[in-house]
Amino acid sequence: MQTDDNTALIEVADLVTLQKSSDPVILDCRYELADPESGARDYAAGHIPGAHYASLHRDLSAPTQRFGGRHPMPTSGQFQEYARSLGINDDTPVIVYDDNRLGFAARAWFLFYFFGHKPVSILNGGLKAWLEAGEALSTIKPITPKAGTFTARPKENLLVHYEAVKEGLNGASWQLVDARDSQRFNGIQEPIDPIAGHIPSAINQPWQNVTDKNTGKVKSTKELQAQFGSLGEGKPLLNYCGSGVTACVNFFGQYLAGRKDSLLYPGSWSDWCAHQ
Repeated sequence: MQTDDNTALIEVADLVTLQKSSDPVILDCRYELADPESGARDYAAGHIPGAHYASLHRDLSAPTQRFGGRHPMPTSGQFQEYARSLGINDDTPVIVYDDNRLGFAARAWFLFYFFGHKPVSILNGGLKAWLEAGEALSTIKPITPKAGTFTARPKENLLVHYEAVKEGLNGASWQLVDARDSQRFNGIQEPIDPIAGHIPSAINQPWQNVTDKNTGKVKSTKELQAQFGSLGEGKPLLNYCGSGVTACVNFFGQYLAGRKDSLLYPGSWSDWCAHQ
């Protein structure tokens, strides 16, 4: 793959091998926006052995404010404290997964990537692939680990916030990419936010297109390059969605396709609406 490393994706067999030879931190990121506690219940009913549960609203987001969107990114201090509570050091392998075609696992991956943690991978195919490989689940919650020494080193240049987005609409130096489904993008329906539609000049690239709808696995590098390689006509890609979560799936797909210029509007459409 045309990436900075070859660890962004990990297959089930490789994770099994890694568990035997190392001590990775595995995060179960299952979640449902309509039922925020469902992921925790699913985790309790059965998860990949050794995995910790990572809640989108408790662990992978900061508290909601007037602005910043429904799922604000945690601060450096918040994320560093969380990572250390999991026993993560700067060289600890971190594996994230979900059961929703990267919908929430990509958020966890992006946070570790943004805060400078290099050995972080998404389990290709998620929980479905784990089960289809004949691997077992566990209901045992791992013991609280010794505090880690992870240090957050944020890549602030990856983020673009509301004022810059607004000011950049006239002659923007980037191409806005909306990861929501076409119905929401086109304003035909809006089940969550108070305003329907999209940010002016944005193009629609639904996040589900990064993965195969049947297997949940990430599409081939060739397919991702065809999807994202020339997108934006030479401009950096500024990704957004409803609240900055599934936009991370597109960011991840672009990363795998070799794009080095992808950006994220973390507040996304929910933040944009709050300013209108």
